Amino acid sequence: MEPGNDTRISEFLFLGLSEEPKLQPLIFGLFLSMYLITVLGNVLIILAVSSDSHLYTPMYFFLSNLSLVDICFTSTTIPKMLVNIQTQSKVITYEGCITQLYFFLFFGAFDDFLLTLMAYDRFVAICHPLHYTVIMNPQLCGLLLLVCWIMSVLYSLLQSLMVLRLSFCTDLEIPHFFCELNQMIKLACSDAFLNNMVMYSGVGLMGVGPLIGILYSYSKIISCIRGMSSAQGKYKAFSTCASHLSVVSLFYCTGLGVYLSSAATHSSQSSAVASVMYTVVTPMLNPFIYSLRNKDIQVSLKKLVNDDGDDISLTRIITSNVIIKAFD
Repeated sequence: MEPGNDTRISEFLFLGLSEEPKLQPLIFGLFLSMYLITVLGNVLIILAVSSDSHLYTPMYFFLSNLSLVDICFTSTTIPKMLVNIQTQSKVITYEGCITQLYFFLFFGAFDDFLLTLMAYDRFVAICHPLHYTVIMNPQLCGLLLLVCWIMSVLYSLLQSLMVLRLSFCTDLEIPHFFCELNQMIKLACSDAFLNNMVMYSGVGLMGVGPLIGILYSYSKIISCIRGMSSAQGKYKAFSTCASHLSVVSLFYCTGLGVYLSSAATHSSQSSAVASVMYTVVTPMLNPFIYSLRNKDIQVSLKKLVNDDGDDISLTRIITSNVIIKAFD
């Protein structure tokens, strides 16, 4: 079929990670396992923070929001992929694709902003400890979260509206397992110069901007730590940042790796495989990184297990035990 211009398309087709039928059960089992671990791990983080009054601090407030966003982030792509594999269908409707694109960009940007807020929180806690509770008051934390939410909405809305203006060819196969912005722009028959400009400008603004904020915060933190006279104080200050640094490194390194591998290989399928790292693996590992290195979270999880109250369900006890055994 010759490609042509069709602005009234109704659906796209996902090529996925592999078109080999024998690999589909393996891919289904692997992604289902990673999705369930991601949801379970992040839900336990949220329960641990919400059930322990000692964790009602800005750091854990942002951490619980990060866990919630990570659940939503993976839920925009993986369930649809699993359903398609199970039903042996590659189809997603045009409306569904635009919706998936919008929420994927929204939660991805929100995730990025939350990591920046957490870096700022650590900067205030380490460099201005005496004024920490005054500066990071609940009103400011709520306001910062609201600003991040608004900016994420505007970013994802802009990119989605830019895609709506495109007309597409009859070849509507997306060489990915979700509606990725760059791949959709490549499918367009109409002039996509403006879309590419907006896309790369948005990536620069939403990616480089928060990264600069994180690097600036940690440059100040390092300066403060170097000025401490106590070795124990230095270790304690650094240990509070270790988990966040690990998550930031994982988030940005995997994201950068995807774009570098895509540029080097010029293979859409290689890019799809690489994108698994930041779309699935990073949200899955975040709760383990924070819990393994954070005694407060571990203590809170144990309280969930030891609590004899009627509001603790059997499922909650079993899942908490599983995670704690993994940590030990």
